[in-house]
Amino acid sequence: MSPASHAPTDDGIESLTGQLESLRGELGQQVECVLADHGDLPVNRRRSAENLVHYLSLRNHDLRPLQRQLSRLGLSSFAHAEPHVMASVDAVLHNLYALAGASTDSAEGSVDREAFKAGLDQLESNTDKLLGAPPAGRRTRIMVTLPAEAADDYLLLYRLLNSGMNCVRINCAHDGPEKWLRMIERLRDAERATGSPCRILMDLGGPKLRTGPMELLPAVKKIRPLRDSFGRVLRPARIWLTAETSADSEIQTADACLVVDREWLEDCRAGNRVLLRDARDSKRRWRIREVTPQGCWADAGKTAYVTNGTVLRLRGFDRETGIRELPRLQSKIRVRTDDVLLILNHDEAGKPELRDDNGELLSPGRVSLPVPEIFRDIRRGEPVCFDDGRITGLVEKKSPGRLQVRITHTRRPVETLAGDKGINFPDSQLSLPALGEKDLRDLDFVVRHADMVGLSFANRPEDAKELRRQLVKLGCGEIGVVLKIETKWGFANLPGLLLEAMKFKASGIMIARGDLAVECGFERLAEVQQEMLWIGEAAHTPVIWATQVLEGLTRRGHPSRAEISDASISQAAECVMLNKGPHIEAAVQTLDDVLKRMQNHQRKKHPLLRQLQLGSGFSALE
Repeated sequence: MSPASHAPTDDGIESLTGQLESLRGELGQQVECVLADHGDLPVNRRRSAENLVHYLSLRNHDLRPLQRQLSRLGLSSFAHAEPHVMASVDAVLHNLYALAGASTDSAEGSVDREAFKAGLDQLESNTDKLLGAPPAGRRTRIMVTLPAEAADDYLLLYRLLNSGMNCVRINCAHDGPEKWLRMIERLRDAERATGSPCRILMDLGGPKLRTGPMELLPAVKKIRPLRDSFGRVLRPARIWLTAETSADSEIQTADACLVVDREWLEDCRAGNRVLLRDARDSKRRWRIREVTPQGCWADAGKTAYVTNGTVLRLRGFDRETGIRELPRLQSKIRVRTDDVLLILNHDEAGKPELRDDNGELLSPGRVSLPVPEIFRDIRRGEPVCFDDGRITGLVEKKSPGRLQVRITHTRRPVETLAGDKGINFPDSQLSLPALGEKDLRDLDFVVRHADMVGLSFANRPEDAKELRRQLVKLGCGEIGVVLKIETKWGFANLPGLLLEAMKFKASGIMIARGDLAVECGFERLAEVQQEMLWIGEAAHTPVIWATQVLEGLTRRGHPSRAEISDASISQAAECVMLNKGPHIEAAVQTLDDVLKRMQNHQRKKHPLLRQLQLGSGFSALE
């Protein structure tokens, strides 16, 4: 078939032109309707608001047939229109007029050439205001959630800054003002030493729904030697006996750390035997290996179970001591598919389930959730997810202060549910306040010490409005704001949330992929996070890509292949957040390398056709 057979007909071009002119007119009408309710938008953000409405109006249509026709003509198919929608439509119209031989000087055919650059410049400017200037050689910033140790570990912060960290996140759901302040002071010291600026985001806890504490089990410690597969002892258990609890790194290798009386320890000598009867009334004998000023090391060749009050006696001496300060652990509920689980509106500790000898459920497990709004808003038949979706069920019965949940799925045949685990109600419309009493107390600290405040579980435009009211009340309307999108309703209301976010001096959104995956469904997460990236770009608003980025590397010291691929995709965001972990420094270095490499191939979703590196033994032209 000759190339001429693919030439467009005049009728085809005329039809396309009509479709584009109609679409352009619709975009203009939508702007006036939507922005009429946002007269308090700052002047410098109005263009961004208009572009957001243009983009949403454009994507309200199935553009695929139009894209295919435009592509066959060699014209733009709006694949990269996000930051400059109207200019992209006008450019296509301009070219269609030219193909038809018509005048390109009409109002609808004129192209605002500056708009293409202005949209991208506005996004970069807004990103700089929120997250600071980009680091040398990299467009995307790296944020790190600080562990509690950062309050006293200056060198950790120093190394993270040298590795490529640009922002830190402090989670207000953990620790407290005293520790937060020490973290910030250590960070500022490290900034001065490295010459690397670093922005601080402090996340308010928000209405995070978690299981309450569980009943405490009796304090018991199992001490056992290391054995081979035949049960032979490879080495005895190492026991550290001390007069006070300590987090000293010297005793981290101990199999057990037991607190006893100081006077008893002073009588201990290397080679002494320690006699005891354990919790099963079994006779056991330990040997003192080493005595130090801080305590004693003892060896145990047999397994022992000890509790608070277990008596230790030095062989040949009358002096005895009792073990104390063993922590009591919280109980857990064992959950199987088709089990019943109760959620109760009170502060009492939860209880594990009770089963008969055959494993049949006699009494269901109970968890506490003292949030009255939940028991008012939830409806029968709505789904409930526990512990990041490891356990899911449906509300089977509802009564005052009590929800009966029938478990429909567990990731393993038997799952365990503990205290302080997340609960999600993905299909329920909950009228929870975005800012609780603790959040308001924390906000007073945040505005005095942080560069950005994170609003967790931002679900409705009213949530952003309330935060703005509180910031104005505190006289701190200049602080940057990050809206964390963590629920199905937050995603559904994203356009309205973005319009409210534009009223802050600096603002951004965070794709909180943990709760978002549970709320929207894991199978939809890739689609949802991609749409949020597009909408953020259309609003000229920076996006933070968060949750489980390089998690295997951060926690265990080596990443999976999928994690590297995920990190490479994250370059489409303006900032990527890493969670805390023992190998966080290596994770920052790896992410820095991945982002620098990927930005040479792609900016946002625009491919950059740099020269291919295929190796000296192969030529692409052969």
